Amino acid sequence: MAATGQIALTVVMGVFLLAVASFLARIEDWRSYTPLSSGGYGYAESTGQAHNEKPAGIIRWFTTVDHKDIGILYGTFGLISFAWGGIAVLLMRTELLTPNADLFNANLYNSLLTTHGITMLFLFGTPVLAAFSNYFIPLLIGADDMAFPRINAIAFWLLPPAAILIWIGFPLFMFAGIEPAQTSWTMYTPLSSCGPSAAAAGASCQAQVSPATDMMLLGLHLSGVSATMGAINFIATIFSERGEDVGWPDLDIFSWTILTQSGLILFAFPLLGSALIMLLLDRNFGTTFFAANGGGPVMWQHLFWFFGHPEVYILILPPMGLVSLILPKFAGRKLFGFKFVVYSTLAIGVLSFGVWAHHMFATGIDPRIRASFMAVTMAIAIPSAVKTFNWITTMWNGRLRLTAPMLFCIGFVSNFIIGGVTGVFLGSIPLDLVLHDTYYVVGHFHYMVMGAIAVGAFAGFYYWFPIYTGKMYQKSLAHAHFWLTMIGTNVTFFAMLFLGYGGMPRRYATYLPQFTTWHQVATAGAFILGIGQFIFVWNIAQSWLEGPPAPADPWNLGEDGMLSKEWDWFAKKQETALTDGGEEPSDE
Repeated sequence: MAATGQIALTVVMGVFLLAVASFLARIEDWRSYTPLSSGGYGYAESTGQAHNEKPAGIIRWFTTVDHKDIGILYGTFGLISFAWGGIAVLLMRTELLTPNADLFNANLYNSLLTTHGITMLFLFGTPVLAAFSNYFIPLLIGADDMAFPRINAIAFWLLPPAAILIWIGFPLFMFAGIEPAQTSWTMYTPLSSCGPSAAAAGASCQAQVSPATDMMLLGLHLSGVSATMGAINFIATIFSERGEDVGWPDLDIFSWTILTQSGLILFAFPLLGSALIMLLLDRNFGTTFFAANGGGPVMWQHLFWFFGHPEVYILILPPMGLVSLILPKFAGRKLFGFKFVVYSTLAIGVLSFGVWAHHMFATGIDPRIRASFMAVTMAIAIPSAVKTFNWITTMWNGRLRLTAPMLFCIGFVSNFIIGGVTGVFLGSIPLDLVLHDTYYVVGHFHYMVMGAIAVGAFAGFYYWFPIYTGKMYQKSLAHAHFWLTMIGTNVTFFAMLFLGYGGMPRRYATYLPQFTTWHQVATAGAFILGIGQFIFVWNIAQSWLEGPPAPADPWNLGEDGMLSKEWDWFAKKQETALTDGGEEPSDE
């Protein structure tokens, strides 16, 4: 009886799939949807008066290859991921209010720690920056679209299944009791390589045997494939799709940073993918790539950080480009030292592959090798300093207008200085040996990720909000978002720096009582930060639905001769937009 039921179900599903395939085969007809003379719409022969339009409703978003639509999809996905990672960290900070584990056990804390780190870096950081580059790179360089529009769409649609695989451990834990991944975002071996094959050999792996860990690794690999496809597309677009009036000397600074970022992705992410495959083989098939009797656990660290440190610059370069593009608009001056900013961008791209071992000073590697990596780490601070001085000089004696985008640009510069200076200390061997794996590292890293990358992204979001919505946001709420973000960032991560100086190790759910005060300060800052992001989401949602229409030049950039190609496109879009609900005006 059961077999008959399965056969019947298979037949029903087969018929359903054939119906879906037949329906999708007509997808091209949707793009030449013809108004009929009798009224209504249908698939009639072309009369020469038809107009092409995108499919309506949800179908549009599932089938679009328009770079602007895909940019909005990336942004929406990035904000959802930001919410997931933010909720995870607020739960962690609530647990850390007291020295003991009061809310949940150490395993669940480690699971939240893992999903927070991986989500913010791979599912928020990279996609939210891809939202800007997808939407605006073709507009800035005068291209019709990306070089490979369908590949562009595929690159995005790899991300939702990647997110499901990375996050699925929590639903599995709630409904099936399967432990989520607990490896931290660095996935250090032998902890992460302790899989089913090791358990079968008699090793005590506890929760790491969980299939949720394998699914997380597969999801990470999928996100890396997505980023690599996008990088190839951006390189091809910038090289081959520029308008005739856009030569290399005329290329805008944001496009330069995206080009450099794409080059970094092209060399870094495939290495991470290879390392993840080797880790999966160790976990499930008994290979010894990272086993003590094989390649060794330190081999994972070399492979991971050869990807991991360029990843920091993969994330920070686009916000640098955004600030370099936006800040001069509200300073009333051109970017000071444009060529030097471009050269420093390229220098960061090259040097970023020579600093990975400063993450490994405490592993016992040869002191001469450590010294060489310390030298390169100090050297890479120079191009970052060049950018910082150029931003400050651009503002010097400028006609500053403290709009929300400008405030976030200034906030980026200040947080970037703190994050950069604290990073220089970690590049020094004797100091790193003291501060390694303490909360000082967490504070430094988060000054870069939240204090610089996210704040730079907010600057771009507010600056271009009129273009992708046609509306203006509430300025008072945007300013409240800025101040809460800056206060929350500095309260939270300054407290972490002091925790690190005190010797508090990172990644612990419990701690000694002497660290209580600074943990409570950090938790208070985290909730201030969270309130700011709630205001941001409210402002954007309400303004998108009910905000006043944006003028063609909402920032009055024309007064200073600072209009760029995307604003010209926006003005033309408004000029050609129909004003009566989408129907052609009559001659009566």
